[in-house]
Amino acid sequence: MVKENIRIKKAIVHIMDSTIGMPVLSDTELEYGSEFADFVKEHIAKISSGDDAKECRFYKEESEIYHILEQYADDFFVDISKDIANFLYDIMNSNIDIPPADLVVTRFQYEDAEYLALLKMNYKSLYTHRTMAKDEGNINEIIRHKSILPSESQRLTEAAIIRLDDLAVWVVEKKYEVNGEKTNYFSFLFLKCSSHLSHKSKLSIVTRAVESVQKEGYDESERYAKQMEAKSIIQEEIEEKGGFTVEEIADKIFEEKPELKVAFQDKMEKYDMVKEEIQPQSENTVRKYQSQHLYTDTGIEIKIPMEQYKNPRSVEFITNPDGTVSVLIKNIEHLEAKM
Repeated sequence: MVKENIRIKKAIVHIMDSTIGMPVLSDTELEYGSEFADFVKEHIAKISSGDDAKECRFYKEESEIYHILEQYADDFFVDISKDIANFLYDIMNSNIDIPPADLVVTRFQYEDAEYLALLKMNYKSLYTHRTMAKDEGNINEIIRHKSILPSESQRLTEAAIIRLDDLAVWVVEKKYEVNGEKTNYFSFLFLKCSSHLSHKSKLSIVTRAVESVQKEGYDESERYAKQMEAKSIIQEEIEEKGGFTVEEIADKIFEEKPELKVAFQDKMEKYDMVKEEIQPQSENTVRKYQSQHLYTDTGIEIKIPMEQYKNPRSVEFITNPDGTVSVLIKNIEHLEAKM
């Protein structure tokens, strides 16, 4: 979603501080101005355009949130938001590792569709000043404020965007300990929805599987070159096509070794990803594919931009007769040392 095209229509804030034993719920909608609207729109845009968001489907029979929203109407926005907040707070209050937060519930429009956003804004501790009036005059002190909300530049770790016409839901979340086990409580306990893997997770799975298969299929002398070649292929597909299907990338990476392609597909079968399409949107997700990072056994680190790695006039990798490798950096016009 593009921030400028998001229209905030309603908003309310509930205080979900599990350290005080009960939620502090608002009985009225928030009166907000353009600054708060921009703040909320920025977070919505980050969630919808990032690669951490997972598309989910409610378990219709089991999900209390689904039943609350099934007959959503603006007239009941405040009551609906309070029901949602109470349900979330009960989960938080029973699991002390889930961090306290403010819950911002907002109804917004994007293009022709209506949405509800549930933005859990976990508190962080920062220092600020406070002025105290004393008999001898004002005293300024520095105090630690434990209920600071995330800034616009930060990504929320727990949030949901729900399209109201069909109750499709997109979720970002973080695991916390529940009954002694790390759990995605936001989707599993709160929303009660099933999730697909995010594009970021899928890309990570593909990368790890390629590395694992290459480690098993090549000896050490040729493995580094194959790993760089695979990274280059993935980067090229993302840059030129915006993404790739797992099946097609396997054909390109393992073109010369069909047996390794089979081993790679076996790993993808476990995730039901053999024919999966991966289209990362976020610059942060694909940044590591924009350069090659080399680390030698002698402690030297080399970072090569991908366009230079692909240019034989810039970089050459030479396999020496004794099996060692030399990296030749060519045609340097200017060299600068930084402290």
